Amino acid sequence: MTAHTSLPRRAAAELIGTAGLLVVVIGSGLQAAELSRDNGVALIANSLASAIGLGLIITLFGPLSGAHLNPVVTLSSWWARRTGGEGLGGREALVYTAAQTAGAIGGALLAETMFGRTPGTFSTQVRDGGHLLVGEVVATAGLVLVIQGLGRIGRPRLVPAAVAAYIAAAIWFTSSGSFANPAGTIGRSFSDSFTGIAPESLPGFVAAQLIGGILGLALAALLYGKGKDSGMGSGGESGSGAARTAKPVPVVPVPVEGAVPAPLPETGPADGASPTKAAYEPVG
Repeated sequence: MTAHTSLPRRAAAELIGTAGLLVVVIGSGLQAAELSRDNGVALIANSLASAIGLGLIITLFGPLSGAHLNPVVTLSSWWARRTGGEGLGGREALVYTAAQTAGAIGGALLAETMFGRTPGTFSTQVRDGGHLLVGEVVATAGLVLVIQGLGRIGRPRLVPAAVAAYIAAAIWFTSSGSFANPAGTIGRSFSDSFTGIAPESLPGFVAAQLIGGILGLALAALLYGKGKDSGMGSGGESGSGAARTAKPVPVVPVPVEGAVPAPLPETGPADGASPTKAAYEPVG
């Protein structure tokens, strides 16, 4: 059942969901680093945990708020409404973005505390270089394209699994490790760990993510034109994480051709029947 919730409750869902995502991303990174000194093994563990956690969070919070978990996804929803589609209003987008950022910082502090570390210590993991910024543009553009594309072709039920799978892959195929989430990136600056990012690296990463979001919207419009918004979403953080409607709508399965049986002899059709996530130590 889809819940039509008030803005405060949706904001709470975004805050808690984004906090949960950061706990998964940072916590799994800390655990992986403790258990293995091999960066490759640690990254496999971190990327799998992040993708699984992201998919579950989208599934759980999607019916409440759309499970954006990501300001880029929220801004995509706002833009959809500005261009005549369904999405968030300006005030809602601001509330969502504030809740996501607060949740990301809170989740990072909780993860640090949970592993016996001093919360609030800024990361020293500097991530700079043009190639990393290109990686963030690609990662974020791909995330937005996945979300927008599935919404426009009427396949919103695939969003949780598709976003999780995309983030798991993008953590590996992008040079930046696919942060792809401004709120998550800010939150990860509060963790001096395998998954962190130094505060001085934030402006470049956030700018690249915003550019990637614009590119993803442009690609979706080019490939699919205007279409229905999905109402399910994420963030992906990384993670990452995809809906953009202010009030999520129930998902209607796409009918399978030929799946509707013919009426029984001497009876009419049934009532209502239808005929039809060096400088690169990437993390998720």
